[in-house]
Amino acid sequence: MMIPEAIRDGIRDKIWAVADELGWSTIGDSERSRYYELWTRDQTIGGQLAHFMDPRKVRVYIKDSLLKPYERARLLETEGQIWRSLGLSPPTSVSESYIKPHGRRLGDGRVICWGKSRDWKLVLMAVFERGRTSHEASPFGAVLLETGQTSVARKRALVKDAAARLGIQQMAWLE
Repeated sequence: MMIPEAIRDGIRDKIWAVADELGWSTIGDSERSRYYELWTRDQTIGGQLAHFMDPRKVRVYIKDSLLKPYERARLLETEGQIWRSLGLSPPTSVSESYIKPHGRRLGDGRVICWGKSRDWKLVLMAVFERGRTSHEASPFGAVLLETGQTSVARKRALVKDAAARLGIQQMAWLE
């Protein structure tokens, strides 16, 4: 059964507003889990959704269909800052775009990827792997959106060392 667009959009807007207030990208998994549970039990959110789907699937729907797009949208909003943090202008020529994690292969072959600092290993490996997929590609830059996972100098040093060993030329953080 399909959820009417007006209901879906209203629920999405309500959840996204709360996520903005909370600083969703900076809160931990246990706190997120608590909100998923609250929203699932809330009659104006989970109660409405349960009219259109199996009530046991409401939580997964909230997480996958409403909050994953929120995360992607917020990540894309920071794209201008990502380029500036690497000392680059937004590209006019993109050969390839990526998601999971987000990234671009520029016209000159440089590969840049970005994601949350808690996913630093995934981001670095994506730059490395995507930069090695063809002769014209090179692992150029990684940008981490700080969520509190790599804010300690010792942890950042580890991340920078890993990036250097993978041949990634530039590493930056967005606070």
